[in-house]
Amino acid sequence: MSDYWIAFVAGIVEGLTEFLPVSSTAHIVITNKLLGVDLKSPFWKMFTVVIQLGAILAVLVYFRRRLADFIRSFLHEKSNARWRHPMALVLLSFVVTAIPCFLMDKFIADRLESPTSIAWALILGGIAMVAIDRSYSQRATTERMEDMSLKQAIAIGTAQILAATFPGTSRSMATIAGGQVMGLSRPAALEFSFFLSIPVMFSAAGFKLLQFIAKEPVHIDSNQWITLGIGFATSFFVAWGVIAWFMQWVKSHGFLPFAIYRVAAGIGVLIWLTQ
Repeated sequence: MSDYWIAFVAGIVEGLTEFLPVSSTAHIVITNKLLGVDLKSPFWKMFTVVIQLGAILAVLVYFRRRLADFIRSFLHEKSNARWRHPMALVLLSFVVTAIPCFLMDKFIADRLESPTSIAWALILGGIAMVAIDRSYSQRATTERMEDMSLKQAIAIGTAQILAATFPGTSRSMATIAGGQVMGLSRPAALEFSFFLSIPVMFSAAGFKLLQFIAKEPVHIDSNQWITLGIGFATSFFVAWGVIAWFMQWVKSHGFLPFAIYRVAAGIGVLIWLTQ
């Protein structure tokens, strides 16, 4: 398979899975192995970061009006109330996540290439997702991001540390489940997950790119630039569609289908690894 087709397929996988609670990391690692991609290649390591940036750009485009409204209201908020503004809570949750993840970067990286760990994280995460959704979906006390508390933001940031430590858990799943446990409705938890993904993913991707530049300089030729462009664009447009669909889905449906898929995918990977 040519690099262009690999970029196209990987871009689709990234766009489909980045914001669904099924773990994009798990799917990209497994997809790369199935496509025969050298996971230790500096170029393909950079490629996985670039297509993540395509997905996060889709969040900025989809929520551009709401994001602009939040920024304006934050700037005009009274100083003694700014700390409860949604923008402040997103940044607080990001800080809670970012510091431990930065300190554990090497520990996390060592697990990224372990399909066995990813498979178990998929299975256990799927079971946890069903249990949490069934237990807490009818107990929601916070229907909007605007009504969130400091405690809820801190708890969601803490939940994301688990997802970062064990690839396959899913950042989206950890954020949504953590939000539900803390009393957020499904739509509020999902929307907060999307907004939190902006600083989390941009900082993580930026940090990884800096590491590549400093430690593993990548000399990119014209064909590789095209490969990066295909992956980035594909990821962006697919993720944009997924975000629009998922926001509508959670208003009247639960997360059971995604949990079933996670468990089935995890079992499938374990069986594949024994072949």
